[in-house]
Order: sequence, then structure tokens, then C-alpha cells
Amino acid sequence: MRLDKFLKTARIIKRRTVAKEACDQGKVTINDKVAKAGDNVSIGDKITLSFGSGQMKIEVVDLKDNAKKDEAHELYKSLD
Repeated sequence: MRLDKFLKTARIIKRRTVAKEACDQGKVTINDKVAKAGDNVSIGDKITLSFGSGQMKIEVVDLKDNAKKDEAHELYKSLD
């Protein structure tokens, strides 16, 4: 699954275009490598997002093309 789609499906970022912009600006890494919006995400990958002065670290637990609001938090676990 594409990184930008995962971030939207998991409801980490509200819109896919915003997720793509964050990737283009170098604010997202997968396994400590700067990621592009089209990079593939796999179960077990560690994603780091930099927002302003903070960071969010997560690990991918599950991949779904569509997730309801209640299921979105089950796609990842926080590493902070």
C-alpha cells in the first residue's frame, strides 16, 4: 500500500494530498529513510512523522484499503 494512502486510511493525516505534501517536504521516514508518497508500506515498518516541534513514531500492524473510524487505530501502534 502507498504511504500516503496508509496515512489517510489510518487517519493519521486527514487528506491524502496533505500526506503527499508532508512526504514531499521530507517530514516522513520509513525505517529511518526519507520516504516518498508512493513508497510501499509493509507490516512491521516503523514510520516517523515530524510535525512542527514534535514527532510521532508508529509501527504498521495491519494494512486495509478501507477502514472505518473505529478500526483506524488498529492499523498501527504508537512507539512514543
